[in-house]
Amino acid sequence: MLSAMTPAPVAARPATYREVFAVGQFRVLFGGYTLFLAGETVRMLALSVTVYAVTGSPLMSALAYAAGFLPYALGGTLLLAFADRWPPRAVMIGYEMLRAVVSAVLAAGLLPVPAMLVLVFVTGLPSAVAAASRTALLPDLLDGDRYVLGRAVFSMAAGGTQVLGFAAGGVLIAAVGAPGALWITAATCLGSAALLRLRLSPYPPRRTGGSAGVTETWRVNRALLRRPAIRALLVAHWPAPALMVGAEGVLVPYAARAGAPDAAGPLFAAVAAGMFAGNLIVGRLVSPAGRERLAGPLALALGLPLLWFVLRPAPGYAAVLMAVSGFGVAYQLGLARRFLAAVPETWRGQAFGLLVTGTMTLQGLTAAAGGALGEILAPELVITLAGAASATAVLMSWRTLSPARPRRARRDLGS
Repeated sequence: MLSAMTPAPVAARPATYREVFAVGQFRVLFGGYTLFLAGETVRMLALSVTVYAVTGSPLMSALAYAAGFLPYALGGTLLLAFADRWPPRAVMIGYEMLRAVVSAVLAAGLLPVPAMLVLVFVTGLPSAVAAASRTALLPDLLDGDRYVLGRAVFSMAAGGTQVLGFAAGGVLIAAVGAPGALWITAATCLGSAALLRLRLSPYPPRRTGGSAGVTETWRVNRALLRRPAIRALLVAHWPAPALMVGAEGVLVPYAARAGAPDAAGPLFAAVAAGMFAGNLIVGRLVSPAGRERLAGPLALALGLPLLWFVLRPAPGYAAVLMAVSGFGVAYQLGLARRFLAAVPETWRGQAFGLLVTGTMTLQGLTAAAGGALGEILAPELVITLAGAASATAVLMSWRTLSPARPRRARRDLGS
């Protein structure tokens, strides 16, 4: 086995999606993840609609929507040690069962709005642990470049859910109402739990002995951040795409200011479509070494297209710019192998959990910051500033994003 600090070799050729999906255990994990994404998207939308119908408050509706993301920050600082201490299948099944119960309680309409929000927030705390367990299991199922392509498949599923999930969720809510959509969410949770229980093999925890909890989580998080290679890769993952999300936070007012309020939806869809295309094309058509060389330029593509918003492009052109920006998210494929190689195997679950936690937390903060700036600046200026900040963050991490190529051995000339 390679040492955690020994770089894994770059594969000679890119894997294929056929090779990835040929692994039966990956298909099971991906199936459970797809059901999770579908159910979570519908649940967040239905809860937001329910809260707005009861309160008539846009703020409360927004809080209901955000309640699905905020627990990541707290769960990632308190509970991540369990991702390596508990068997991954048990963690994922337990979380799906918890989500099923919560969805059923929300669908029954037994709680007032404040209690609903508290319930969603508290029961969402283990979400960081479940996500870490799922992501850390991938290298056990897929080796070499198949692992990188498996990460791309998961990213494409997330992007595709944003495009299709909200549209399907809206249709469901129109057809069966928000409570009915929540019951459907509960069914998807139970379906995911059953699939994992019946088809996913049990994998042992990565660490045994000792105790897991807040103290252990903090200790390992600090140990991970103290390692220069891991810290540099985390920083390369976090701010650049998060700042792009800050720009997304003012797309609705941008569309309204452009005189086309209905264009907000296509602008959001353009970002997700760009993410999907980037992972598909870069993951399949670019060689493993090429992905690593392109990580820096692709990361710059996150922010540079947003600079054109200073010219207030029409919605059609704006959608193209947002799609190019979303395409840039594929830069993370060039970091996937290196991050896996830098992390000790016994800390793998917590390391991936820390990566996801930082991503979700920064996205929430930048979205809030973008909205706050939108109160005093025109939305096109907010988007432009977000693009400039994203590009600056990339340049500050350029050494990590574009590692030096190994030098060829020189002949001994007797000098």
